[in-house]
Amino acid sequence: MVKNIKRYRKDLEKEGSPLAEKDENGRFIHLDFIPLTFMLPADYNLFVEEFRKNPNTTWIMKPCGKARGIGIFLVNKLSQLKKWSRDSKTNNFTPPTSKDTYVISKYIDNPLLIGGKFDLRLYVLVTSFRPLKCYIPLKCYMYRLGFARFCTVKYNASVNELDNMFVHLTNVSIQKQGEDYNAVHGGKWTVQNMRLFLEGTRGKEVTDKLFDEINWQTVHSLKAVSGNISNDRHCFECYGYDYIVDDNLKPWLIEVNASPSLTSTTSSDRIMKYRLMNDLINIVIPPGQMPDVRWNKIPQKEHLGYFDLLFDEELAQQDALNMDKKLGPGGMVRGRKDGSRPSPATWK
Repeated sequence: MVKNIKRYRKDLEKEGSPLAEKDENGRFIHLDFIPLTFMLPADYNLFVEEFRKNPNTTWIMKPCGKARGIGIFLVNKLSQLKKWSRDSKTNNFTPPTSKDTYVISKYIDNPLLIGGKFDLRLYVLVTSFRPLKCYIPLKCYMYRLGFARFCTVKYNASVNELDNMFVHLTNVSIQKQGEDYNAVHGGKWTVQNMRLFLEGTRGKEVTDKLFDEINWQTVHSLKAVSGNISNDRHCFECYGYDYIVDDNLKPWLIEVNASPSLTSTTSSDRIMKYRLMNDLINIVIPPGQMPDVRWNKIPQKEHLGYFDLLFDEELAQQDALNMDKKLGPGGMVRGRKDGSRPSPATWK
């Protein structure tokens, strides 16, 4: 995902797209939504160069071939990687596999805290991508019943706590091993409760902006990989998106799970995931209809359940075409004195 997003940004920059605009420090204004990330051991030298620019930075390492928080650790010294680097070296004839590869990212050390650190798990259904050689428009849906996962131990950025995974990792498989884990609520809030809390403490405007940013990031992350996905009209994908929100209410995309866990730890968790699967199937195969690969329409509203249409590339292109027809001399929209544009048929 990281390599595709980097390539996506470079392509937009070459095209002169306003989405690739940068600030005075050379950082992307609209597409800066993933922490600085490298692949090890392939990018080890690049990582060392970046590390020496900011030697007091903390980094988080994740193995590519594992899940549920297994094998994740934090580092703040190059010496902590030396043994790992030596053990990871292979000869020219046996390149490292996905199980040998690690992702190392700059740690978000200023997370928004609500009692402790948390992240958001959101579910995104993709019913079609747009490969390079086949016109099948990107279409995706966001599920409203995601949840926030909380750490059971109060957040502490001290270097003495770098090895305390109960402070830094929100994975339920990690947290449920702790003494403070509550099996009743499972250390989770629904997204609706999280949104209500933020509206009450930070205001509705900034909360709406936060979730708009999450939607924006989700759509562009899918656009970034759409050309590399082997699309099959008989298939669909349900991804688990993980976001961390910093104390400036900026969301950061930290991981996309191709096979998100559907196991439940609480009764409310089980009900939510049952609804997720039920609503997902109702979109892929609308009730009362036979499966048909040629069917590529948006289901009726009553069949969407808790899903919302996040982006439909076909509708977006139709919006752009209709807007071009409505634009009058001087770029004004016909029938509107202020030149403002009507609401698009799709999000963003």
